Amino acid sequence: MTPDRRAMRQPFLDAWQKFQQHLPLTPIELAVSDIIREHPEYHALFADPERALSQDWPPEHGETNPFLHLGLHLSIREMAQIDQPHGFKAAYLQRCERHGDRLAAEHAMMDCLAESLWQAQRRGAEPDGAALLDCLNNF
Repeated sequence: MTPDRRAMRQPFLDAWQKFQQHLPLTPIELAVSDIIREHPEYHALFADPERALSQDWPPEHGETNPFLHLGLHLSIREMAQIDQPHGFKAAYLQRCERHGDRLAAEHAMMDCLAESLWQAQRRGAEPDGAALLDCLNNF
């Protein structure tokens, strides 16, 4: 495991541990712990930090990386909060209304966001906000 991967996963574990211990949380830790709380299927993983830090979830095995999944939730919520790209908040609220709950709406939006990030990485450029909104509006 690379130090970068460990460094990216550790804040999720720290936020969950602080939440479990009823310690004060920063705003980002509160957001992260809320998302983890909403995903009980990951609670056993977060109870075993060393496994969480070292385990791989290769997509070719049909496994979802919990940290990627939780990070996409966090990104979607932040993007909706700041309406970036412009129009994202409206798309988010429409999805929430259509699905009846924000978690289901976020799950429905993840493929578009992941595709947008993947395309940006392939191009070596910033994510295309217009393409993301098109995906969300046509999905």
